Amino acid sequence: MPHNAGMAPLRPLIPLALSALLAACAGMPATPGDATGATYIVVRHAEKEDAPGPDPALSSEGQARAERLARRLAGEPLVAVYATGYRRTRDTVAPAARRHGLAPRTYDPHQTPAAFAAALRAAHPAGTVLVAGHSNTVPAIVAALCACETGAMDESEFDRLSIVRIDRDGRPTLSVTRQDDAGR
Repeated sequence: MPHNAGMAPLRPLIPLALSALLAACAGMPATPGDATGATYIVVRHAEKEDAPGPDPALSSEGQARAERLARRLAGEPLVAVYATGYRRTRDTVAPAARRHGLAPRTYDPHQTPAAFAAALRAAHPAGTVLVAGHSNTVPAIVAALCACETGAMDESEFDRLSIVRIDRDGRPTLSVTRQDDAGR
């Protein structure tokens, strides 16, 4: 009797076991974040007070919107939060940042959208990033992130939620919804 005769009853199971092992490994990303790439959620700051001066605070409506945004993003795996140095953008992202234990990072709204988008993509090739900007910067930031056309943003528009997903092969997709919509 050959030395591997005890394996004979198991031999038909070997292809099945190998198939199961290969199927399990096929779904595993090579490195963390590879499976989905990166997601950039870009919003305009929430409603601001009608007050004199260049740096007004959020109105009560704006504060409520910032809280709703934080609740909506509670299940997102945020890795970074960005806002301009203006109080209204910082206050818009503050509840979401707190909820995720993150400190908001400040970016310069006067840098070119292409430069900012390139810096975001280099710093965060995986994970989900929240960015708050202004009506005159959000469309250009989104366009630079997704290399696609986006519509202008009206001065009275505070609820646009632009979601740019970059897959692991670098292909971007854009979805636009409203912050108060239940689904994404």
